[in-house]
Amino acid sequence: MTNTNPTYLALNTYTKLMRAAESVTSRTSRVMSAANLTLSQFGVLEALYHKGPLCQRDIAAKILKSTGNITMVIDNLEKSGLVQRVRDNEDRRFLTVHLTEQGRELITRAFAEVEAAIVNDMSVLSETEQEALGALCKKLGLKGGTTGKV
Repeated sequence: MTNTNPTYLALNTYTKLMRAAESVTSRTSRVMSAANLTLSQFGVLEALYHKGPLCQRDIAAKILKSTGNITMVIDNLEKSGLVQRVRDNEDRRFLTVHLTEQGRELITRAFAEVEAAIVNDMSVLSETEQEALGALCKKLGLKGGTTGKV
């Protein structure tokens, strides 16, 4: 028998959502870890890989992190030789972050492996189920209206 109490249903659904997300994240994180990348570092490299050079504020918005946190992540990526900050010639205060060749090679390999892991995880769902889950997650994510794109 299904419990139709709205509070129970909401909490039970939330728990299932979080467990599923954590399970998938755990498996993809192993791939990132094998490449010596944290989730945030992977996110920065992936954003630069797909969007091209970006300022730190735009990177933070893309991967849903604070600008303060992104500064530290980019510092560490720069120390590892994976990214470099480039000053704008016209406005020296403005910096963009670029992938280095080493960073591009690493994210190309790592992204392909993470992509394969995600596709494998999602393969338990039909295309229709994946589309429905995507639509439901988007609807849930946009409910608050303050978090931006989902």
